[in-house]
Amino acid sequence: MSAFEVVLILLAVLAVAGVVLEEVTHVSKAMVVLFFGTLAWILMFIAAPDELARARVQEALNHNILDIAGLWLFLMATMTFVAYLNKKGLIDSVIFKILPTHVSERKLLFLTAIFCFLFSSIADNITATLVSMALVLSLRLELRKTLRFATLVVFSVNSGGVAMITGDVTTLMIFLAGKLEITHLLFLIVPSLLAVLLLASLLSIGMNDRVVIDKSAKVHSQKVERVIATIFLLTIIGTILGSLLFEIPPLLSFLGGLALMFLVAHFLNEDVANDPILEYIRAIEFETLLFFLGILLLVGMLQFIGVLHGLTALYDVVPVLLANFLMGVLSALIDNVPLTAALLKSDLEMSVAEWMGLTYAVGVGGSLLIIGSAAGIVAMSKVPGLTFISYLRSFGLLFLSFAVGFVAVYLTGLMIE
Repeated sequence: MSAFEVVLILLAVLAVAGVVLEEVTHVSKAMVVLFFGTLAWILMFIAAPDELARARVQEALNHNILDIAGLWLFLMATMTFVAYLNKKGLIDSVIFKILPTHVSERKLLFLTAIFCFLFSSIADNITATLVSMALVLSLRLELRKTLRFATLVVFSVNSGGVAMITGDVTTLMIFLAGKLEITHLLFLIVPSLLAVLLLASLLSIGMNDRVVIDKSAKVHSQKVERVIATIFLLTIIGTILGSLLFEIPPLLSFLGGLALMFLVAHFLNEDVANDPILEYIRAIEFETLLFFLGILLLVGMLQFIGVLHGLTALYDVVPVLLANFLMGVLSALIDNVPLTAALLKSDLEMSVAEWMGLTYAVGVGGSLLIIGSAAGIVAMSKVPGLTFISYLRSFGLLFLSFAVGFVAVYLTGLMIE
């Protein structure tokens, strides 16, 4: 490894440190990672020895920017839908219909866990987190308890998507590579849910109060709002079917759904002067988008200099089972998509049980840190008191639940081989 590559890695470390120390420095994590992410690529252009090397850097940057642009547009469409439904009270209405007037906090935790787990298996993690956090915040619990719910949401969303090719990108990648079959993936459901319920049990300790759902403030949705909620659900379903049947990129499906939302609102006279439908784009969390931009620039840089591919050498020095587990832990710091891609390209020879373990590890391991998954980053943007440090206080519970889930998945894989 050259001295310049060490400098680039240090920049990534400084970026992570900026996120960790946000409460101390009071500097937005989005500003920090965006600065170091762009600085890393600028330095790579400057350090390129010749035109050919500079062209390789440009090609890598173009590929990285394309991935980022796709994620940005997808997030924009999803967040705009949720911002509209939340402001119009549709999400509150769901709570009023599903929950009883009085419910214990412990029962509410388990209901939240199961909802997140199931919803994220059919929708993408970002959509599932946005909807789930809106549900949690509408309960207006005290911050300490809201943080427990947010922690459970992040872990449950990541766990729910891992068993379905529609729920997690890394699961889809491993399936398309021919490492596991659909039936193998379905066997991930029970152990994954077991880990989620374990975490819910641990987080419920000391939560003995009852929550009163104030239904007097129930919002009666209008026809246009119900129509747009239907468009949102159909967009999710259409995204899944379009991707499976015709390989339509999810981005296109969601942008199409967003455009349909705008048109329907306009023709149903919802696009009024004092509340134009296009203004809901302004309601989304642009700080979250900038944070994603900086993080993905840094990950793209690490992938370009070969750091991610170097991680596969771990399999040469430790047992496969331990290496898979450590890959899950590493996915809390490194984006799981390029990490999984590097592992697949290395042509590792593993049994079905070991591939199942890896699928669970890289899909759920990001839950260990708040910056380790899209679900965590979105949740952090929605709850003011949810920071790297406050989430880290639950690390022991998250690690235990993750470890139990990983072992349960591996044992399940041994039984079906």
